[in-house]
Order: sequence, then structure tokens, then C-alpha cells
Amino acid sequence: MEPTALTTERLLMRPFAPEDADAAYLACQDPDIQRWTVVPSPYTRADAELFTRKLSPAGWQEGTMYNFAVLLRDGGPLVGALGVNRHSLPGTYEVGFWTAKEHRGAGYTTEAVLAAARWAFTALAADRLEWRAEVGNTPSRAVALRAGFRMEGEQRSALFNKGIRRDTWVGALLPADLGLPGTHPHRPAPDVSGAL
Repeated sequence: MEPTALTTERLLMRPFAPEDADAAYLACQDPDIQRWTVVPSPYTRADAELFTRKLSPAGWQEGTMYNFAVLLRDGGPLVGALGVNRHSLPGTYEVGFWTAKEHRGAGYTTEAVLAAARWAFTALAADRLEWRAEVGNTPSRAVALRAGFRMEGEQRSALFNKGIRRDTWVGALLPADLGLPGTHPHRPAPDVSGAL
């Protein structure tokens, strides 16, 4: 897919570029980003250069991983990163994100997740956008809930991060949740709460 930029009321989301390596390196020195995400730990300048110069452009080119640098629309430093990754199930993608420490609490990540979701449902013909986070990552869960994700439970040993298998929370957002049509019909499960 051709690299795409998205805008919101306050944000510019564009594909990562080589000039973002320094900002990504600095942001990923935050112990919370290294703890809760799959970025390498320690996070080196070489890791940032690999991500911005090779992995991110290759993901766009191959149609497997769409990484966005999240910036303030009126200019300024890197606010965070957001990726939409293709899942093995057709029409299903997963969103992941991190926010630079100094920009947390302003609602930027929720705004970015909603923009990415609308883009995935329209440009990628996604029918399901999943969110996963290690159990205990309550800030990430709060972003997902504010963006309208419906929590679907916990998955045991569903994340392999830094040599350890970890349990995850999982949630999903469907096109209908944002008032958008889906690519394929969805038949919700019947209410069986009264069934024996």
C-alpha cells in the first residue's frame, strides 16, 4: 500500500521516516514503554534506526504493518507511535501504540486510535480491529475503552515479550461501533443468558 498520512483535530499521523530515529530513540528510553511494549530493552539508537529506516517502510510496502509517527498537527515533537498490523484471519487487524511520557493524559492516543480505526475500516476493508495488552497495563486498556473497544476477556500465555510468555487482555472494535459499514455481514451470537 502507498504510505498514507492521517490528520485529526490535533494530530498528524504519518509513516515513520529516517529523521524520526532520534525522537523514537529518546521516547523509548522510558522504562514504561520498554516494560509494556515489545520494543527491545535496552532500546538502542540502532533499534530506532532499524525501526524507522527499514521495518516501518517494509511494512507499508508489503502490506503487513502500517506504522504511524504521531505528531501534533501544528508542529512539535513526536507524541507517540501507532501501528496497525495485519492478522492471519482475513479482514482482521491489530492496533498497538505507545505514547511519549510527556504527552500522556492529553487524549492524543485515543484520538490517534480512533483515526487509525476509521482508516483501517475504510482503506484496508477491515471488519475487526483487535487490541491486546499484557494484563496489568491499565493505561493501554483505558485508551482502548475510551476508543470504544469492547473487552472480550483474557488470554493465557498469549504474548511472548522479552523471553517471557505473558497473559493478555483482548478487546475488539467493529466498523458498526463507529457507525461504519463492514465489508462482510456480521451475525452476532444470540443471547443465551437464559439458556440452561
